[in-house]
Amino acid sequence: MLAELGLAALWLATALAVLQILSGVMGLRGGDKASALAIYARPAAVVQAFLAVLAFCLLLWAFAITDLSIKLVATNSHSMKPMLYKLTGTWGNHEGSMLLWVAVLALSGGLLAGLEKRLPHKTMSATLAVQGFVALGFYAFLLLSSNPFERLPIPAVEGTGLNPLLQDIGLAIHPPTLYVGYVGLSVAFSLAMGALISKQVTPDFAKVMRPWVLFAWVFLTLGITAGSYWAYYELGWGGWWFWDPVENSSLMPWLAATALLHSVSVLAARDALRTWTIMLGVLAFSMSMLGTFLVRSGVLTSVHAFAVDPERGSFILILLGLYIGGALAIFAVRAGSIAEGKRFTATSREGALVFNNVMLSAILAIVLLGTLYPLLTEAFDVRVSVGPPYFNPASAIFAIPMFIVMAIGPLLRWKKDKPARIQFEISLIAAVAIAVVSLVAIIGDYSILAVLGLALSVALGIGALLPLRGRNIRTVPLATWGMIMAHFGVAVSLFGMASESAFTQERLAAVTPGSTEQLGDWNIELRSVDPIAGPNWTAVEARIAVSRGGEEPIVITPQARNFWAPAQATSESALVTRWDGQLYAVIGDQAQDGRWQLRVWWKPFVTFIWYGGLLISLGGILSIVGRVRVDLKRRTAIRKGKERRDDKAALSNEPLPEPAE
Repeated sequence: MLAELGLAALWLATALAVLQILSGVMGLRGGDKASALAIYARPAAVVQAFLAVLAFCLLLWAFAITDLSIKLVATNSHSMKPMLYKLTGTWGNHEGSMLLWVAVLALSGGLLAGLEKRLPHKTMSATLAVQGFVALGFYAFLLLSSNPFERLPIPAVEGTGLNPLLQDIGLAIHPPTLYVGYVGLSVAFSLAMGALISKQVTPDFAKVMRPWVLFAWVFLTLGITAGSYWAYYELGWGGWWFWDPVENSSLMPWLAATALLHSVSVLAARDALRTWTIMLGVLAFSMSMLGTFLVRSGVLTSVHAFAVDPERGSFILILLGLYIGGALAIFAVRAGSIAEGKRFTATSREGALVFNNVMLSAILAIVLLGTLYPLLTEAFDVRVSVGPPYFNPASAIFAIPMFIVMAIGPLLRWKKDKPARIQFEISLIAAVAIAVVSLVAIIGDYSILAVLGLALSVALGIGALLPLRGRNIRTVPLATWGMIMAHFGVAVSLFGMASESAFTQERLAAVTPGSTEQLGDWNIELRSVDPIAGPNWTAVEARIAVSRGGEEPIVITPQARNFWAPAQATSESALVTRWDGQLYAVIGDQAQDGRWQLRVWWKPFVTFIWYGGLLISLGGILSIVGRVRVDLKRRTAIRKGKERRDDKAALSNEPLPEPAE
């Protein structure tokens, strides 16, 4: 019954998406006096959201009780799995993750329809029509190609389990946060298209769009940060970013969303960059769709890509062509009718933002090319791999000037400024960067990118804090705090990346219990290797005592696990975290002479990468809260003003009292 209810909810939601499209189009054609059908766009979006979320909750329940009559549960779960992984397994597969995508998409559309009252009627109608069109494509994808509620002719006796790499708390955090980010960009896309179709690309439209972009950007940042840490400790490779195609698929929308966030802020505050904002809105969602295609189509070979089905890939490719091709066609027709907005000089804050947007777009192009190039060559039977030797230096060409401008840009005035006015701040930032380069060159022989990364991170950190100079910090707006926090977070992450690249030490040894190894100032003793068993796996667990600088030894326990449903071997790393870095240990296979492979890394300041990610996200949250507070104050002031005018009007119309006799 669960499957039938879920399927019925999806079909009803599909019908409501059609109604939403028709109502939106009628509202657009009817002008401010919309036809009777036009009034159903908002309720259709709200009820559709309820039905899509209901369908996902029913699938969640089916996984919780291990309903083996449903094909998806039987092929992706097991009765002996812990409850947490039964639940997270709901989206640890192709169909379930797409249903989660659709549920978040419908929920976003419902919230937009239910809460947003500021947009002009035409723009709102066009926006809801576009959002309904996007949702309709994904409903069709689920119902015609990836039905999550398909029944088995005969219920399975036992499930086949879940990919062991996905049986981790990271699966509970990473995909949902990333999906919220992806889908938030769909709302930004719909708003951009709505404004373009109705020819109302104004600062008021940008003020409506900005929180959605911020919201999506915060969740994308959290999702990428969580995914990076998850891959770092779960895969047992000792690294945090591999330029894997699936990793790049989440990075590309983030780069586009970052450019869009800055562009829409300029449009909202200064009425500039109108066409640029619309184009970035299309580009950001395009990258989101492209990432979905790459991950779901089976064209990629990656440890992260768990769906391999060219037929489904073709379906997503058609959707990608419809959405993005249609959007670009509308842009080509309407872009000429959008006024450019107010002008500004190159030496202004707007000029700095435009420069960095161009740099972000260039980095995006490099990542896109490096991700797609192996696929293009494979079509001609030529296999190539593209990795860090391409991505790191090519990205650095544009990232280095971007970070320099990022340190100085917030110090410039809007519209027009002179660099001479901030001569002291520029000199301070340059002096610090030169001092760091000199210091690092003196203490060791490191790669040029690592040295530049360290210098830029320190300079950027100081530049991020300089806007507070001479100001009463209690009166600084929350949105400004958000900008400072986000830029400081970038500096912290960059410091972690450069430090990890420059200072990491590695030790690979064949050891027996009782033997001791040295890594830097760390003392590492293998005490024993023992067999253990978990709920759905067996393993060998090493007990390793580690200590540094006379500290009391602590015991860490890396494992080499063997799952039986499905059969797969994994490495579970063990970490020791200190304020200045992490010790990372992995136990390998046993050789014929009885010795065990032991691999240990000391990674100075590697945790700063993820601390920085959290700071960036916190900056975005502060900006959202600040904008909402300002908006609420504005609405309250408008309401009170209206009440005072109404009271005054009522008093003026009140009849005079009768004279006393």
